[in-house]
Amino acid sequence: MIKKAIILAGGKGTRMSPLTKAVNKQLLPIYDKPLIFYPLSILMLSKIKDILIIVNKGQLNQYKKILPNGDNLGIKITYKEQNHPKGLPDAFLIGEKFINNQNVALILGDNFFYGQNLSSKLLECTKLKKGAKVILHKVIKPELYGVAKVNKTGTIKLLKEKPKKFISDLAITGLYFFDKKVVEYAKKLKPSKRKELEITDLLNIYCKKKQLKSDILGRGGAWLDTGSIEDFYKTSAFVSAIENRQGFKIACLEEISLNNRWITKKQILKSIEFYGKCEYSNYLRKFI
Repeated sequence: MIKKAIILAGGKGTRMSPLTKAVNKQLLPIYDKPLIFYPLSILMLSKIKDILIIVNKGQLNQYKKILPNGDNLGIKITYKEQNHPKGLPDAFLIGEKFINNQNVALILGDNFFYGQNLSSKLLECTKLKKGAKVILHKVIKPELYGVAKVNKTGTIKLLKEKPKKFISDLAITGLYFFDKKVVEYAKKLKPSKRKELEITDLLNIYCKKKQLKSDILGRGGAWLDTGSIEDFYKTSAFVSAIENRQGFKIACLEEISLNNRWITKKQILKSIEFYGKCEYSNYLRKFI
């Protein structure tokens, strides 16, 4: 079972400048909640309680104002600062002590996932014992993404970053599950032309060993990368439409914790006091 996870919430967010000059992208709002709530909710739906959040140097206090240490959610949140972005696999080098020779999940702080059977898929992924597993999603323009070609058993045969020729229309999303060898493999990587460690290179190590599996987020699911202003507001509009039509909140952390029996209704009261008078607090009152 995977019991630990990392949220990579660093990066410069240059595509969203000047908004991101003063505030980290993951603290900007997707509808009524900070973006960071959404990847965190995915890990909590995976029943993962021990979480490391990697943030930019100098932005730690901003995060601690909204997510101090996880006590209010019945989980454990620790933080590490990243001096400057060095690529996704750098998360495993920064988090080596946190990982402590155990299997680990990684989710990118700007990725949004939604789907009817998502929770069951996530729980299945956490059962990983050996190798690695990624979540794939069908896209119209595969040339804009890292894509994977898979066989009938879900094992990935080929990976290609932004292919010029069609290989597959299954994009690799920002949610990954790794065995404990991930740190060892990450240490062997060399920087690319961009002077960063590449996640595709790391995944290819597992692929060559025939240890890279996949699961596909189907037609009822949504995966959105909120890296640009346009995508950011599309995601916000999506959340708004779902919440206002169906009456429940996406990524309500306290609701997930209560359903997981990690917190009691008394702790919900403390959260209401913490958030103050707002729609989020009104929603939490339904549970008490």
